Amino acid sequence: MAAPAFDGLTVGDMVAERSFALTRDSLVRYAGASGDFNPIHYRDDVAHEVGLPGVLAHGMLTMGFAVQPVVDWAEDPGRIVDYQVRFTRPVVVHPKLGAVVQVVAKVGQLDADARVARVDLTVKVGDETVLGKAQVRVALD
Repeated sequence: MAAPAFDGLTVGDMVAERSFALTRDSLVRYAGASGDFNPIHYRDDVAHEVGLPGVLAHGMLTMGFAVQPVVDWAEDPGRIVDYQVRFTRPVVVHPKLGAVVQVVAKVGQLDADARVARVDLTVKVGDETVLGKAQVRVALD
């Protein structure tokens, strides 16, 4: 499959859509990989003591899941020239049900001079947006 061509894009095009299931096991594995062993990511009692609704997914894990469909679409992580988000709500990971992060990626802006597409991400768990102003700038041929 060839990388997407800049000239074939239109603002509003959906370029990717994906859902990611998170479990408590996912959080433990990510903690091991990242070195972030903050107990709010694996202990309900600690999360509740600090006023949280429950165990939360790591913010960087959520960001990583959110950008992955765009990386796959671009077919080269080196094409990602900028990625920014604002955390709007925590991702609470239920001990038995987990959480499902839903990502929809659409072209939000095209810069013909730079041949860069801004891809806007809608990132939700259920009906709640968890990442706001999530935007990925992708350099294309």
